[in-house]
Amino acid sequence: MEFQQEIRGFLMSRRAGITPEQAGLPHVSGNRRVKGLRREEVAMLAGLSVEYYTRIERGRLGGASESVLDAIARALRLDDDERAHLYDLARNVSPGSRRTRPARASPLTASVRQVLDSMSVPAVVQNGRLDLLAANDLGRALYADLFTTPERPPNFARYVFLDPRAEDFYADLDEARDLLVAMLRATAGRDPLDRRVTELIGELSARSTDFAARWARHHVRRHSRGRKTVHHPVVGTMDLAYDDFALPGDPDVTLTTYTADPCTPSADALTLLAAWAPSRQRPPTTADEPHRTRPS
Repeated sequence: MEFQQEIRGFLMSRRAGITPEQAGLPHVSGNRRVKGLRREEVAMLAGLSVEYYTRIERGRLGGASESVLDAIARALRLDDDERAHLYDLARNVSPGSRRTRPARASPLTASVRQVLDSMSVPAVVQNGRLDLLAANDLGRALYADLFTTPERPPNFARYVFLDPRAEDFYADLDEARDLLVAMLRATAGRDPLDRRVTELIGELSARSTDFAARWARHHVRRHSRGRKTVHHPVVGTMDLAYDDFALPGDPDVTLTTYTADPCTPSADALTLLAAWAPSRQRPPTTADEPHRTRPS
């Protein structure tokens, strides 16, 4: 990833998404040449000189203090995920930060697998690249399509953009695609040295014009909790709440659980899923491979 281009694209996209009225500026009649705020308006709101903010928006973010970053975040009305992304970009733009990341031990320890398999709800483990690293029986049953893809480990982003079955599985495929692209954007900002992430982004950009268009929007999201509706090919439609739990040892790896509200058709469907799950053969996994050192 080109650091300066990433910073420029992110800040310009956030600036374009705010009207002067939303920023609390007085309304000015007549046509405006730019969509959203002008650079000088952002500089004024952040208490910075126009020259300094222009330099920052052109990618020269290295050395910016926390107070400057906070002022820009307030001026652009960044949410928590966008603010964290801005800090990641500022940290990684410095040449001194571009060091080889040390190898990490796999967070999928025997005890984690035991906890995963003991859960009575669907549960999966995924990393920031959106690889599906592990799942309990209910999780494998929920995402049965992913485990039939040739790639190992299966990947959620490849599934939603390259597998036509995703159109039937997700009730709102557009929302699912937006979320996964925004999550990949956050991952790339945290660790731009991860070649497997950048290679995946390059692959998806080349194979899917839809992915490329969404990637250009610079939306950022860190998966934490929410709801999704899926159409399972065996048990039907389920409205599920999901929650992420970070695993110790690697901040990019999370355990995600899926639950349904009690006494609902979705809860009944999960019961059917639990009855169907044991009939499925457990597929092989490569999730136990050690994390490799990421080259600079």
